[in-house]
Amino acid sequence: MRRNLRAFAAMGALLAIVSGSGTAIAQKPGGVLKIYHRDSPASMSILEEATNSTEIPMMGVFNNLVMYRQDVPQNSLQSIVPDLATSWSWSEDGTELMFRLREGVKWHDGHPFTANDVKCTWDLLLGKSKETLRANPRKAWYQNLEEVTSDADFTATFHLKRPQPALIAILASGYSPVYPCHVSPREMRQHPIGTGPFKFVEFKPNEYIKVERNPDYWKKGRPYLDGIEYTVVPNRSTAILSFIAGKFDMTFPFEVTVPLLRDVRSQAPQAICELVPANASANLIINRDAQPFDNAEMRRAVVLALDRKAFIDILAEGQGDIGGAMQPPPEGVWGMPPEMLGTLPGYDPDVQKNRADAKRIMEKLGYGPDKRLEVKVSERNIAIFRDPEVILIDQLKAIYIDGELDPIETANWFPKVYRKDYKIGLNLTGVGVDDPDAQFYENYACGSQRNYTGYCNPELQKLFEQQSVEGDQEKRKRLVWDIDKKLQEDEARPIIYHLRFATCWQPRVKGLRMMVNSVFNGWRFEDLWLDD
Repeated sequence: MRRNLRAFAAMGALLAIVSGSGTAIAQKPGGVLKIYHRDSPASMSILEEATNSTEIPMMGVFNNLVMYRQDVPQNSLQSIVPDLATSWSWSEDGTELMFRLREGVKWHDGHPFTANDVKCTWDLLLGKSKETLRANPRKAWYQNLEEVTSDADFTATFHLKRPQPALIAILASGYSPVYPCHVSPREMRQHPIGTGPFKFVEFKPNEYIKVERNPDYWKKGRPYLDGIEYTVVPNRSTAILSFIAGKFDMTFPFEVTVPLLRDVRSQAPQAICELVPANASANLIINRDAQPFDNAEMRRAVVLALDRKAFIDILAEGQGDIGGAMQPPPEGVWGMPPEMLGTLPGYDPDVQKNRADAKRIMEKLGYGPDKRLEVKVSERNIAIFRDPEVILIDQLKAIYIDGELDPIETANWFPKVYRKDYKIGLNLTGVGVDDPDAQFYENYACGSQRNYTGYCNPELQKLFEQQSVEGDQEKRKRLVWDIDKKLQEDEARPIIYHLRFATCWQPRVKGLRMMVNSVFNGWRFEDLWLDD
């Protein structure tokens, strides 16, 4: 017997819920949405890329089994609705999650969608397929997944090793699309085939990405747009000026800083802008296996040198949040309370005291005013990475470390950090969903591809599993706090601060909704239209 968690009887009710409106609005079909893109991603494959530079333009090409309601600002289990699945249910012991699938859906090349496509997608992610993914950054999300079976043409079941109530949250992420069985991973990198509201047209590296309306989309009447064009404009100031001049309908999502937001509001007062947390943190990646940072005391000195408030004040005019791995409250559900944060190394607001302690460590290790450590500080060569890195390098000077900026283009950045070809770097880590299972397993689990620092604590990983099984949210939250505290004490991936970014759009863009605690879950654009 199963406990039915979600079931929607009528497509009309579902469309009203997903679009966030039960009333008739005069949506206008047609038009091409123009957005600037911040950089040129390595490929168009969401499953293989670790950046929203791919996920944002490609999310509308695909569907998930389930997704988050795009009119509800905070991700939660209660805001998950059907997508390619029409309903789902758990087995009594919590180890099987069964999905009833939508019939009559077609891939963009005309092939029918079936449960076998669901099985093929997760076989790829689990490494059980004859085909292989070139990179698999979120494989660690599915450590507890034994297999996926296609029980009938339109029924698929996820078989777990142990209960994991939050699996459904991971499946609702924009990083969890269903891929077609009949298209190879190689083809999906350059010409992805999906079931979503938009069909892929072309990706010309360093120039543009184009998608067009899928006339056979299974949600009748969607999308309203004829297409979306993303023009690559790496220079942030040029991109913002072009938006102000009306050349773009929308900024790249979660890319407008607080200072730039002020420019937009003064020079284009008609623009609509929303500043929200992005469920992303600026953090240090420190190669724990390479000298000199294989020394725990050296890592501690670096952490003690940080002035987190200075980052927030300089880069975001105070609009940022100090926290651990999990996004801070109130927007984040799982972040540590301030009184716990204050007990962590380097979180004491007395920066001079912290740096005095750091200097003593460095002097003990043989460094000082006449013997400084020279090191390259690596970062991805886009503005949201470069700007905080400049501040980081300046702060490290206070403890006898002279850093040299080492900018890496996006296509090379992720392979470089995967193979740990760096000493120390500044990274921005976005999480596909505000849930501990996604954060802990992806970024801190032993052997995870996205665990760039190589941190591995088997005893702490047992607590990862304990919190994952826990069904009581308050009990789970306290376990999460204990885990997060230990991660910060171990300098696993030192968090500098949590980011707030704005997205702006012209008044003619209608139906856009912001999700305040994830950049990754609300950008399919199927309900958006243009009104001149």
